[in-house]
Amino acid sequence: MPIHPRTLVLLAALGPLWLAAALAADGQAPAAAAAASAPAGAASAPQPTSAASAARPARAASAAAPTQRVEITGVNAPDSNDERRRSTASRITFGREELDRMGDSTLGEVLKRLPGVTIGGAPGRGGAVRMRGMGGGYTQILIDGQRMAPGFSLDAIAPEQIERIEVIRAPVAEHSAQAIAGTINVIMRSDFKRKTHEWRIGGGADGGRGQVGASWINNGQTDALGYNLTVTAFQGGQGNEGDTRTLFLDANDQPTLARQEHSSSESKRKGLFANGRLQFKPGAGQTLDLQPFFHSMRSHGSGQAELTQSLPPALAPNDPAVPYRLASWTNDSHWQMARMNGTYIAGSPAGGRLQLNFNGSLSESGSLNDRIETGGSAGAGRHKADDSRAREQSVDFKARYSQLLAERHSASGGLELSRSLRRDGRTSSIDNAPSLAEFGDDIQATSQRIALWAQDEWDWSKTFSFYAGARWEAITTRSDAVSGGAASGGVHNRSAVFTPLAQMVWKLPDSPRDQIRASLTRSYRAPNTSQLIARPTLSGLYPDLTQPNQPTSPDRAGNPNLLPELSWGLELSAEHYLDAGGILSANLFLKRIDNLIRQVRSLEAVSYASVPRWVSRPQNIGQADVAGLELEAKGRLSDLMTTELPITLRSNLTLLWSQVNQVSGPNNRLEGQAPYTANLGADWPVKGTPLALGANLNFTPGFQITQIDNQVARQGVKRVIDGSAVWRFNPDASLRLTVSNAAARLYDTGSTLLLVDANGQPAGSQSNDTSTRSYTTLNLRGEFRF
Repeated sequence: MPIHPRTLVLLAALGPLWLAAALAADGQAPAAAAAASAPAGAASAPQPTSAASAARPARAASAAAPTQRVEITGVNAPDSNDERRRSTASRITFGREELDRMGDSTLGEVLKRLPGVTIGGAPGRGGAVRMRGMGGGYTQILIDGQRMAPGFSLDAIAPEQIERIEVIRAPVAEHSAQAIAGTINVIMRSDFKRKTHEWRIGGGADGGRGQVGASWINNGQTDALGYNLTVTAFQGGQGNEGDTRTLFLDANDQPTLARQEHSSSESKRKGLFANGRLQFKPGAGQTLDLQPFFHSMRSHGSGQAELTQSLPPALAPNDPAVPYRLASWTNDSHWQMARMNGTYIAGSPAGGRLQLNFNGSLSESGSLNDRIETGGSAGAGRHKADDSRAREQSVDFKARYSQLLAERHSASGGLELSRSLRRDGRTSSIDNAPSLAEFGDDIQATSQRIALWAQDEWDWSKTFSFYAGARWEAITTRSDAVSGGAASGGVHNRSAVFTPLAQMVWKLPDSPRDQIRASLTRSYRAPNTSQLIARPTLSGLYPDLTQPNQPTSPDRAGNPNLLPELSWGLELSAEHYLDAGGILSANLFLKRIDNLIRQVRSLEAVSYASVPRWVSRPQNIGQADVAGLELEAKGRLSDLMTTELPITLRSNLTLLWSQVNQVSGPNNRLEGQAPYTANLGADWPVKGTPLALGANLNFTPGFQITQIDNQVARQGVKRVIDGSAVWRFNPDASLRLTVSNAAARLYDTGSTLLLVDANGQPAGSQSNDTSTRSYTTLNLRGEFRF
């Protein structure tokens, strides 16, 4: 009798739990009984699906009678596609297989290949993570369901420390709805059943600069404890080189100023990253997880720049019209964070499940910049120094209760409380004289958040299930100057948002491999502390407060009156699952964003200068519409053509469109959003050999965007080719070679400001264009398990 595919999925999910419970009851395999609790431990990180997926396994396990013995054979554990297929929420899961495929050395290299995800900045240098081309806080980044302190870089996490990555396209109630673009949740290692030790050690080069790193992973379990410990250490150097061209045109398009700046720099960094998971079993149906987390990084850099001005020609070596001719600088920075996350879970035979989560973290960072300029207006020389430091403490508490109401129906709700205290200090000087001292050296900001949520998931039938949820979240931010003058003032900002959420899945009855998803959700983006605090930062090119600056190089300041951006989102997707883990999917999304926040420049009479200065501040400017189509295909080459080659193909294409209604076109899209992004990859385990090959092309086209204040931003083509080769000596020893950004190219960015006179007529333009060199990175790494 043939087995329905849905039955296979359920057996794959629940079979290991039933088997472990039966073996433990017979007293034959205490280790297997301990392993049965591993899924609960893994679930200690908040899941994007609702209570049904968490409550059903608990009920299934408790239903096993003490003398019952269940044997299941021929059923594999669920893979990433199984989780995606079973989830009512729109979630894509990438497990260890995907993370290990290309042997990436940083998390950013993994993320850039996920559907709809891009990384800002030059290739190989990391940058802000964007979903659907939307950065600047639109994408919610979580580690084990928790937000990280400002300054934390995802590239600090080695991919081997990660259990899986969840890409959540539509928000769910149990996570914060601050996810207009979506959520990326990184789940750290939690598997206690792997080999006891794993070592990974290797080295390579970024351009011509050496890199070295090592990771150690230790897993194990006893009757009372399961543990996973991971430590990664790395050290390496990087180089940067670029050219910037500045051109001013008058109303007749005649050049009035032309400058060129060539800069180069070297940096060295080293870091240590450690995390762990300790799982205790206080009693029957109970688990307690403790997850310590520590990260420390140090870096030192130095560089130099030469500025030449061809128009108008410099009249003297110290022409005051030229900001400087030569500049050199050094930079020392550090960042460290310690965190302890704990989760207590208690289940009941009636299908109830209580989960309490507590988290405390402390982070510190600092940066010391020292710059000397000579020539031009600097005359004999100008010395600039900037010493900034930050310290943040945060405490979070979450309570979640879920209840299985019927065989395929569950509900859950929760409360969240969090409080963070951040203290920023900064001392700036020019030629040893304090700069902007009247605004205070230290600013202290307190942020408090409270949230209530509830959700319900119901498998109405074997072919239809739906999810409904709601979340209310309020954030209060206060800041005050705690030293220096009081002129910086205080900030008090409070926002509260109610977000209803609805999602559904329909499995086509006549085609069990096909299903349709739909969702209608509310999400938002709250202004961050740096956007609210109105403390000015001077233009780097024009620090002289007795002279005006230029619109292309404004001072920057905050705005304490910002409102959160609000968005309604509609999504519709179709999924077709192939054999051997393949999938074809298409996802259409539409979003409308209100209270859009953008940087707005204006000429202001400021208290800290004797002349008016151009200042850039964030402001709510109006409304934007966003739409996109995400296409994904993954499967075997033999599904497309007759071949015996065991090649797997992976591809995704995301088409993006947006329009900011308060900005005149053309190209009045969201800042930094490309018209499309694409990935094409292949994996080839060479038959009859221990060699496996992989390659991937990541492509983002060049584009330009019209921004507010008549500014046009440009970004050149990003074409990143990666390759990998792994030679497996045996199942526990392998050697891996990876090549990142194989076809290193220049990365071009720029902007043009269109000037108008008092009557609104064109009065010329000011342009800046930068070409940054990118580098190929090679890494050779040995991987051992024992």
